[in-house]
Amino acid sequence: MKRLIKILLGTLLFVFILINIITAFHAYKFTHFYNADEIIVKQDQNGWDKTEDILFGIDVPKKPNTITADSTFETIYLTTKDGIKLQGWYLKTANSVKGTVVMFHGHGSNKSGIILESEAFRKMGYNTLLIDFRAHGGSGGNTTTIGYYEAEDVDLAYEFIKNRGEKNIVLWGISMGAAAISKAISDDTLQPSKIILEMPYGSIVKAAEGRIKMMHLPPEPLATLITFWGGAEHGFWAFDMKPTKFVKKINCPVLLQWGKKDPRVTSGEIDLIYANITAPKKLV
Repeated sequence: MKRLIKILLGTLLFVFILINIITAFHAYKFTHFYNADEIIVKQDQNGWDKTEDILFGIDVPKKPNTITADSTFETIYLTTKDGIKLQGWYLKTANSVKGTVVMFHGHGSNKSGIILESEAFRKMGYNTLLIDFRAHGGSGGNTTTIGYYEAEDVDLAYEFIKNRGEKNIVLWGISMGAAAISKAISDDTLQPSKIILEMPYGSIVKAAEGRIKMMHLPPEPLATLITFWGGAEHGFWAFDMKPTKFVKKINCPVLLQWGKKDPRVTSGEIDLIYANITAPKKLV
């Protein structure tokens, strides 16, 4: 009987260690983008390739901007506290200026991916500033923290526009961009005129759950373990990254947007975020 108990405990310990190794790999891949020359992206995967992705995560290349800046783009650079250079595009409107919309993309995207939204705002009469988060597009670095350290990127962009004398600053963010805005508002003394949050996740745990569901794997306990290891690997307590909590400190009008067919962010997350916003608000 004792031998059976030892075998059982040994098996459970082995499984526990194995799951933590696997989730540590996934956490790294979730928060790391490779340079194009570092990996080979396979179009046709065999059985082992798919198994390797499930066990160790997917190697994701850093996506370059697909738009080449012309004379209408003012390319600007901002530097983070740890020396990462962020690249941005400042675009002026041909119409009478109503203010400036500072725009932030989602995880794995870049400022090229939100150029259509920028064009729409400029038609409305707003200048726009599009920023590549660290590890994205034309910015430096390869590590992303899904909004945690990216809150500093939001703060730098806000201060850049503020120092240009802009009085009417609107912050717009999608997914990770929306989450980073909420944390920046909570951490700092930003005073934007308005905020537009599009499909923000409720917490990093929820964001990890959404990613795991897309891989057709059980979300728990994998999402919790990935959240732990992702924070541990990059020096922060990831469980504190909760836009549901951060939005409580917003004191300007908020437009919250979400689509019912969103495969990652749930209606429960959006409902809680909306309920926790005490400023004037609208949900679309």
